Amino acid sequence: MLNEIDLSRVDLNLLVVFEAVFREQRVADAAKRLHVSASAVSHALGRLRELFDDPLFLRTPKGVLPTARATAVAASVSEILSRVRGVVGSVAPFDPALSSRRFVVGGPDAIAAVVLPRLIPLLRREAPGIDLGFRHLLPQSVIAELDAGAIDVALTPFDGSIPARFATETMFDEEFVVAARTGHPFLASPSLRRYCQELHLLVSVSGDSAGYVDGVLAEKGLSRRVAFSVPSFMLALSVLAESDLLAALPSTLVAYEGERFGVGSVKAPFGGQRWDVGAAIPKVALADPGVAWLRDMLVRATSGGLGQLARGPRSRPLARPPSKRASARGRRRAPRSER
Repeated sequence: MLNEIDLSRVDLNLLVVFEAVFREQRVADAAKRLHVSASAVSHALGRLRELFDDPLFLRTPKGVLPTARATAVAASVSEILSRVRGVVGSVAPFDPALSSRRFVVGGPDAIAAVVLPRLIPLLRREAPGIDLGFRHLLPQSVIAELDAGAIDVALTPFDGSIPARFATETMFDEEFVVAARTGHPFLASPSLRRYCQELHLLVSVSGDSAGYVDGVLAEKGLSRRVAFSVPSFMLALSVLAESDLLAALPSTLVAYEGERFGVGSVKAPFGGQRWDVGAAIPKVALADPGVAWLRDMLVRATSGGLGQLARGPRSRPLARPPSKRASARGRRRAPRSER
């Protein structure tokens, strides 16, 4: 076991290999990430198995799967390496203009579709050697992914459930609107009664037939028929464009992508609430200058509103992030998604 070993004989690079394999779940991809051969990664895994007295990763036709033991120690390994990177970074300052690091951001596609198009030009201009990956995650999954080190930063709605060990930074606020194809009669004459009579599209990874809006309607003694569901917001835009369905979608997504799909929107007749959207990072990870820099870049990408991404007359700029006082006053929990 690890606590029975003379740690002076443990190679820190083994933990780096563990982290890469845990994140990529493919030996070849981990090798590419580390700029070493696949055989070198396999050799390191052999040493790790002896060190932990556990197989750690089980081979499958699609790659490798972590064992329960590997999953249990992943967060600790990530925290250890974050601290080491922070110490090293304090000696050799992180220079984004020269760095060739790869970062991973995770979150719902509705947020990524709004933020990433503005972030990418900043990266290409100021950090041309840095690569960025994005993992499509549900809001309820981002904490586990951050703890496991699978992502560096989470883009997520803030619903009051993020633990204190995470640093959060609000980027913009959000609300649901009712979206439909351009020319849909509902857009010209919206009403709550008519809304309940129409057929609806729901965004749900699990294929559910009810979501946040159904709860709001139930409080009013009303209901709707969810005729179809899809697993992502971008797919929902595509389906809306070719159908007569209605869907409750984030306002910013429709503002910046709706025209491209031929989809418009109106204010939701069922009411609802606004919520904050932003970046969440383990506080310990901010000791890594690279991660702290990425957080700052995300804030810069949205700090002036996102109006420059807007396409056409239906677009509107985002509101600036509210003050802490305004955020605390009257801000309610964000719906996990329209699921």
